[in-house]
Amino acid sequence: MVKVAVLFVGVVAALLSGCATNQSASQIYLRRFDFALMGDVPYTDEQITTLFPNMIAALNRERLAFVVHDGDIKAGGTLCTDKVFEDRLRDFQSFKHPLVYIFGDNEWSDCARTNGFTPENRLQKLRDLFTSGDESLGQRKLRLTRQSSDMQFGQFRENVRWAMRGVMFVGLNVPGSINNYGQPEFAERNAANIAWLKESFDVAKLGNRRALMIVMQANPFPERGSTNRAHRGFKEMLDVLEQETIAFKKPVVLVHGDTHYFRIDKPLVGAKSGRRIENFTRVETFGNPDVHWLRVTVDPRKPNVFTFRQEIVARNLVQHDAPRTTTKP
Repeated sequence: MVKVAVLFVGVVAALLSGCATNQSASQIYLRRFDFALMGDVPYTDEQITTLFPNMIAALNRERLAFVVHDGDIKAGGTLCTDKVFEDRLRDFQSFKHPLVYIFGDNEWSDCARTNGFTPENRLQKLRDLFTSGDESLGQRKLRLTRQSSDMQFGQFRENVRWAMRGVMFVGLNVPGSINNYGQPEFAERNAANIAWLKESFDVAKLGNRRALMIVMQANPFPERGSTNRAHRGFKEMLDVLEQETIAFKKPVVLVHGDTHYFRIDKPLVGAKSGRRIENFTRVETFGNPDVHWLRVTVDPRKPNVFTFRQEIVARNLVQHDAPRTTTKP
């Protein structure tokens, strides 16, 4: 009887140990974390030499899972030279956190109007410099899935996807102001973006992700007071985004820059129903002349998953400030 009792106790202890291990794994999977969003900087000499380095210093003092720059790493009227790109790459590699960079129009699709570069040439240069390998930029790395892993879309290395603690993140090459619509390269890139968007929703649903965030550079929504119809450069993408968001039934956030106006709102309205799609949120990041960033707290246990907070960067930082205490990434 004693041996039976001991055996029974051992089995129960093993089962309880297994339950504790599973519970612990679940708690880790759903643990909250912070990350940062920024875009449309640096533009001016002051931003390049002072304000953007100040923001990098501020971010490096934070405990963040990663940082995302949603495009426009230079002013539209400045030259699209290799040196400008190399300078920004050096800045990005100075981030202590993983840095994911989404291409903007100022650095490729608008370059023909500056110093004779073709947009296609500059786009390839960006790919060569910023998308080598399958990891993020920054001193600490984040593993990325690139669309180029599919041979059908082998050139689109800039379209990326990663997941963290129950949430899916997606990056798309959709530049302002109108997604380079009407140019020869548009159709192929737009088809790649649509395919990547659909596939990412499928992966999120298959993995039972709690939420999905999409990051691109262009503002695809008509401004208040203008026509209510989306430009043809964005229409197909917004139609797919609407359909997939409704089917997903969980929080979907679209992050963009482009129009340099910080806002959080719900501009997506069903084309047929005319009703606002409530599980969709648009976030536009700060941009020139504002050199600030947005803190995003992700808590997969909460219904809305994402919480946003403005982080205003001082023009003159005290470099020895103690790190802010936040949740661990």
